[in-house]
Amino acid sequence: MKNFVGFTLGCLFAFLSSGITPLMAQDAAVNELVITGTVKNKDSRKKLENVNVSVVGNNIGTVTNADGTFSLKVAEAEAFRGLEVSHIGYLTTHLSLEELEKTGGLTIWMIPAPNLLSEIVVYGNNPRVIVEEAIKKIPVNYSGNDNMLTAFYRETVQKRRRYISVSEAVMDVYKTDYNSRDVDRDKVQLLKGRRLLSQKQSDTLAVKVVGGPNLSLYLDIVIHRLKHFFSVNCRYINKCIVIHHIYGTVNLDNRMQYVVSFRPRVSLMYALFIGKLYIDYERLSFTRAEFGLDMANRVKAVEAILHKKPVGLRFRPQEVAYLVTYKQQGTKTYLNYIRNVIRFKCDWKKRLFSSSYTAFSEMVVTDRTESPLSGISNKNTFKRKQVFYDLVDEYWNEDFWRNYNIIEPTESLENAV
Repeated sequence: MKNFVGFTLGCLFAFLSSGITPLMAQDAAVNELVITGTVKNKDSRKKLENVNVSVVGNNIGTVTNADGTFSLKVAEAEAFRGLEVSHIGYLTTHLSLEELEKTGGLTIWMIPAPNLLSEIVVYGNNPRVIVEEAIKKIPVNYSGNDNMLTAFYRETVQKRRRYISVSEAVMDVYKTDYNSRDVDRDKVQLLKGRRLLSQKQSDTLAVKVVGGPNLSLYLDIVIHRLKHFFSVNCRYINKCIVIHHIYGTVNLDNRMQYVVSFRPRVSLMYALFIGKLYIDYERLSFTRAEFGLDMANRVKAVEAILHKKPVGLRFRPQEVAYLVTYKQQGTKTYLNYIRNVIRFKCDWKKRLFSSSYTAFSEMVVTDRTESPLSGISNKNTFKRKQVFYDLVDEYWNEDFWRNYNIIEPTESLENAV
C-alpha cells in the first residue's frame, strides 16, 4: 500500500486574481447537439451531483457537478439513441430524442430505488469471500483489451470558501487490459489545459500535495489498488485489512450492490485506508469504491500526502478522501469517474490563526476507444514528477474547448477567484 502515496503532483498556492467567466458548452458544430440539464431527486427535489449521464450504447458521457447540472455534446447521428442517467440509490432513467430536443434545458427527476433486498449484516468470513470471488472474476467482468480514454480533468484549490486556483485539462489515458493488469504501461497525455490563479499575496503558500492527472493510474482500484488492499491468499486480509461486515445493499444502475466496509487491522509504519467497496450482487464486479486515509495518526497522514512545504509552515491534514466509480456497458465494466479531496490547515509558527484549504481534483471519462491502434509515446507522457500547474497557461479563451465535453463548474467563478 505504501507505493500508493509515492506519486506527487502539486497544487501550488501561488495564484493570479483576474475574473473568470463561467465555463459553458461552446456553440456546437453543425452536426452536433448540445444537451444541458439539471438532475434532481423527485421526492426531496434536491439537486444531485456526480450523476452519470451517458449516450445509450455509446462511450460518450459526463457527470453532473455540485449543482446537479451537466452539459453534453453529442453528434446528431448518435442523438437518436437517447440518454441514460444513473446514480447510486436511484432507478436509472432513460430519455428519448424527443425529450432531448426540448428547448430551455432539461430537468431530470430521479426516483429513489426501493431496496428489494432487506438490509443485512453478515459477520464471519462471508464478506471476505465476496471480495475474494470478485477479485477472481476481474478478468471476466472487465475489458481484456487495452483502452484509450478521453477524460476531462479539473483541479481546484479553495482557501476557506474562496477559490484561489482553478485549472483543468482534456487528456488521453492509456489503460492496459484487466487480465494482465500491467500498470507500468498505463500512461497519461495532456492534450490541452488552462489555469486561473489568485494574485493576492496572502494566497501564496507554495505547498505541494499528492494528486493530479496521474490519479487515473493510481486510483483505479481494480487494476492497481486491490493487490495492495487485499490479496486472494488472505495475507493482507488477515494481517493488514479486516473485511468488517456487509454494510447493506443499495441500487446502482437498477442493479443491487453489496456494500462491504474495510478498515486497518493493525498499525504499520505508514498510513492505511478505511472505506467501502460496492460489488454487483449478481456479477460480483467492483462498481464503486469510497475510501480515505486513516487519520488516527496525523504524522503518518502528513507523510502520505505532503510532498513539499516552506520551512516554518505547519501542515495539518484534516481529511483525505477518494471516490472511484465504474460503469457497465454490455457485458463489461469500465472506469468512469475519479475524485480526490484533501482538506488541511496551514499556519506559520508564532502566528495565532491558521487558514483552511481544500484541494479538489476530479476526472471523468467522456469517451473511450477499445483496442487503440497506438498508445502514448514516452515523450508525450505526463511524468510522475511533473507539476500540472507548470504545464498549462492563461485561462480565458472563448473557443478553448471546441468540441470537447467538459464538466460545468459548481458555481459561477466570475468572482470566486
